Amino acid sequence: MADAPTSLVRSTTAAGAEVAVLTFDHGPLNLFDQAMFDAVAADVADLVANPPRAVLLRAEGKVNSAGVDVHVFEGLSAAQGADLWRGLFADIAHPLEALPCPVIYAAHGLTLTAAFEISLACDIILAGPKAKFGLVETVVGLTPSMGGPQRLAERAGSGRARELVMTGDLYDAQTLKEWGVVNQIHDDVDAAALALTHRLADGPTVAHAATKKIVAAWRSGGVAHADEITSEVSGALFETEDLRGAVQSFLAVGPGKATYTGK
Repeated sequence: MADAPTSLVRSTTAAGAEVAVLTFDHGPLNLFDQAMFDAVAADVADLVANPPRAVLLRAEGKVNSAGVDVHVFEGLSAAQGADLWRGLFADIAHPLEALPCPVIYAAHGLTLTAAFEISLACDIILAGPKAKFGLVETVVGLTPSMGGPQRLAERAGSGRARELVMTGDLYDAQTLKEWGVVNQIHDDVDAAALALTHRLADGPTVAHAATKKIVAAWRSGGVAHADEITSEVSGALFETEDLRGAVQSFLAVGPGKATYTGK
């Protein structure tokens, strides 16, 4: 086991874009105990304070995570339970989702409960062919409460979300790809995810952030709300160095030759 439950390592792509890799490394099961939750929250706070141009979440070991250490739930009152979930939304799910850059999740193995819910707060989920996913909180009489059911419903439809949560069954990567939850399956998912993270980091970061804002507006208020905010969100891109440089590059030498600085 590593000294800390997680690590957050920043590096740069060949083109000079900063990327951050957040790794779960907390024993053979990567269980989410209080130390793990605290470490992930601290890493997310670090990313919020100083956002890179892309983020990758991944795990060491045979499994991404076997779920939550049930001791976290023992003896909680209703008010304490509500406070627990409020804190996890405020410290992990919501700020991770709101990062102004692409966020990739790589699932190479078993990905249960909190880890699966965290993946659903990311932009793109990549999986290995043997990865399995589950929201299995029913085994302790609970429902997933870090945003999993609603984010699953958004990606897969509400009927499938209810099935996955109510049965507590495990679902393979191929099934969840067909459902629209997993974006891509790769034999070497860590390598593929890192390559995608670098590719997106080298892109027009402010435009990626605008894409996230428009999709977030759709998620909260539908097409009409997204339409309302798109004009200003997209209009602001015309004053970015990246757009101005890319337009000039396109006019001078054609598409696909522009380089981006993230400004």
